[in-house]
Amino acid sequence: MLDIPVIRWGKPYESIEKQPVVHFETGETLATVSQANAGIIKLDGRKQAKARDLLRKFSIDQLCDMCVKAADYYLNATLPLGNGTQSPEEFCRIQSATTGLPEAMCAANMRKNAYVLTHMREVLEALTRGLPFDVLSRGYGMENRGVMLSYQCQSPTLGMVLPSNSPGVHTLWMPVIPLQVGLVLKPGSSEPWTPYRVYEAFAAAGVPREAFCLYPGGHDCGPAVMEVCQRSMIFGNQATVDRYHGDPRVQAHGPGFSKILLGDDCVDDWEKYIDIMADSIFVNGGRSCINASGVWASRHTAEIADALAKRLGPVAPLPMNDPKAGLAAFTTPGVADGVDAQIEEKLREPGCTEVTEKYRNGPRLVKHERCDYLRPTIFHVSSPDPFLANMEYMFPCASVVECPQDEMIKRIGQTLVCSAITKNETWAAQLVDATHIDRLNVGPIRTNQLHWMQPHEGNIIDFLFRARAYQNSPPPAH
Repeated sequence: MLDIPVIRWGKPYESIEKQPVVHFETGETLATVSQANAGIIKLDGRKQAKARDLLRKFSIDQLCDMCVKAADYYLNATLPLGNGTQSPEEFCRIQSATTGLPEAMCAANMRKNAYVLTHMREVLEALTRGLPFDVLSRGYGMENRGVMLSYQCQSPTLGMVLPSNSPGVHTLWMPVIPLQVGLVLKPGSSEPWTPYRVYEAFAAAGVPREAFCLYPGGHDCGPAVMEVCQRSMIFGNQATVDRYHGDPRVQAHGPGFSKILLGDDCVDDWEKYIDIMADSIFVNGGRSCINASGVWASRHTAEIADALAKRLGPVAPLPMNDPKAGLAAFTTPGVADGVDAQIEEKLREPGCTEVTEKYRNGPRLVKHERCDYLRPTIFHVSSPDPFLANMEYMFPCASVVECPQDEMIKRIGQTLVCSAITKNETWAAQLVDATHIDRLNVGPIRTNQLHWMQPHEGNIIDFLFRARAYQNSPPPAH
């Protein structure tokens, strides 16, 4: 059985207290994981400046080359893991067994992570908008117009309090190492696999192990990581986002409330876009913040909801190793029951109808001995007022909301990804100006169709570096 240590600046640390990681279906213990605590994290925090010092011995270009090598190791190699090793196939199996994600989804997320590592140089060039890399390395430099620039790194490390729901979030912290900033990671309790595998892949590619800390542990570890690091990211619910709102040290990632808006000029041809709507809702088991949780239109909403329900309603749970498996399991007891109960309560509000029920041939909540599933659910909501018009759950679930086009922008609320299917340039310009939309697609584009040369949710360069004025005088003539 795998025995996985804490990593303290590249050094394995075995704790007395260990946490078992179990198979969600069988209860079998698959690994034991040493546990960090707040005291260890705060003690180690005194040494974090060394992580950046070690990384600055390499240029950003050299570290980007290492990312390409790391991508190959991560995707294809058998790598060390604690007291054992792990092949790519074993990685997908164990990740699936502890998170409830089907193995095919785990493999797809591996390819996504490897793609970002492989194209790291292009990603950084896009995120910096062509800024010469040596400006970030030295802290100052000259741009093309002959103007002196300065970018000051705000923290020698980035702290990450990671979730267990979707391995795709790891693409957000992979650019940190080539930016010559160390990583302090608190892995999700059921998904330590990606952080440890990426760490070993980076090490195999030549990145100093001393640039990493991995702190699996209890509830005290996340706050300790965020206290120690001058910059950190955390993933959670809306309450987590609200708690850290306005804190410049913290980038909080929560629900996406991502949406598709059908413009009046395109809505009569809604059938052309049903594949885009269904994929936006369903791909990756509906677990991502970039999955659509709403489709908004001024008319044809009942027909759209029925078409989506007919497409997604029959989908049922399949074994995790089935390549066609599209639903992820709820592995924490009571969570699926709570979601199902809330949906039933909110369906009592006027104007809300579930449309998938007639296509499902069974209940929404599917209970197994050690896990539960929620089958895809589509609502028709006759106005933006009910709760279900703007909700998000961790399974394929979306509302088709009837709303006049001229009211949509002010009624959709905070939206991570908005795909506006329209050719109306005036309305598109209004969407561009909408500050509550983080990522805007204009045209028939899936909400979960990311372009890695653009920031996903906030720009890591803006978060880690501060632009400032800088001048230096020429040396005196001799």
